[in-house]
Amino acid sequence: MSNYRLDTKCVQGGYTPKNGEPRQIPIVQSTTFKYDTSEDMGKLFDLEASGYFYTRLQNPTNDYVAAKIAEMEGGVAGMLTSSGQAANFFSLFNICETGSHIVSSSSIYGGTFNLIAVTMKKMGIDVTFVSPDATEEELNAAFRENTRAMFGETIANPALTVLDIEKFAKVAHAHGVPLIVDNTFPTPVNCRPIEWGADIVTHSTTKYMDGHGVAVGGAIVDSGKFDWMAHKDKYPGLCTPDESYHGITYAEKFGQEGAFITKATAQLMRDLGSIQSPQHAFYLNLGLESLHVRMPRHVENGQAVAEFLESHEKVASVTYSGLKSDKYYELGKKYLPKGGCGVVSCELKGGRAAAEKFMKALKLAAIETHVADARTCCLNPATSTHRQMTDEQLAAAGIPAGLVRISCGLEDKEDLIEDFAQALRTV
Repeated sequence: MSNYRLDTKCVQGGYTPKNGEPRQIPIVQSTTFKYDTSEDMGKLFDLEASGYFYTRLQNPTNDYVAAKIAEMEGGVAGMLTSSGQAANFFSLFNICETGSHIVSSSSIYGGTFNLIAVTMKKMGIDVTFVSPDATEEELNAAFRENTRAMFGETIANPALTVLDIEKFAKVAHAHGVPLIVDNTFPTPVNCRPIEWGADIVTHSTTKYMDGHGVAVGGAIVDSGKFDWMAHKDKYPGLCTPDESYHGITYAEKFGQEGAFITKATAQLMRDLGSIQSPQHAFYLNLGLESLHVRMPRHVENGQAVAEFLESHEKVASVTYSGLKSDKYYELGKKYLPKGGCGVVSCELKGGRAAAEKFMKALKLAAIETHVADARTCCLNPATSTHRQMTDEQLAAAGIPAGLVRISCGLEDKEDLIEDFAQALRTV
């Protein structure tokens, strides 16, 4: 499918049925797979042959969908995980170990911030958070001898900062480390980070890719462009023998295009088991088939709601890269020419109390710990998704306590505006 355009890949990528095979991706709802001889199965355990022996590691349904996402992102290999959080953890832990260091944008999803700053720190992996607006000099200053990865989000959740992918990639590569970018909000329909220099792309497929709020999941895509062997002293897990797999050296055996995902599967999925279920992968694929049709409507609704809120006297500020007044408007034009997503952040005059009253009065938009699906929803991050962060950390991430994150769904934009207008009258 490499020669086809993105819209076609959304519909038909990853799986091409042969004569008499199912037209739709089949759900292989089986934990195990049968083989005629122990030798046949042994080749799989030795990574000498491709195939399936236990769904915790790989499953055909999952692999079809992962291949589609990889094609959509312009990568060479992909894997599904049980959640977006698992995808981000796997992408980092696959190349980090005790004593490693990560440079990350401070403007990222609160759960990911906590994963890197707290949980991975307990594992002996340190982090330096940098402003997404940092200069090249400031970014360079954050690197250490033990830095092994750089991380950011294309459009940060919920601050909606736009990452200067090209700048971050330039700095990362100057220090011989890969740039990992979470591309959940724009999806490959609106941005393909690999084309701007990103090496690894992650997704919470729970969001727009699923699009209907039915299946939690994540995905990792490898660009196949980072030369691990050129930096083998930094990545012994990829560039030295793995004794748990009979001394295989992933970067040598599977090459630049296969090493990262193979190791993530053979080691991390084997040991940690954060697999996406085949049923969820099937649901995800149904969402992917219409992703290219849905994203323009999300953007249209997001733009309309952002413009309405910006003009309202009770709104202190609005963050949406499609607004000419937005700090990231120019970066948005560069990286997101089709628009970003349907998520709008606004701060009401009156702070937290005003935000709570506004949300309580909503009739069409629901208060949910979710974002980016067909139905409009909203939340106050400081009291929900980001409640583990201090006020100082919230401020650093660009998330004031009175911020309301609105995820515009696929409803009629005029109905959405009317709902927000009546809710604002109660403030």
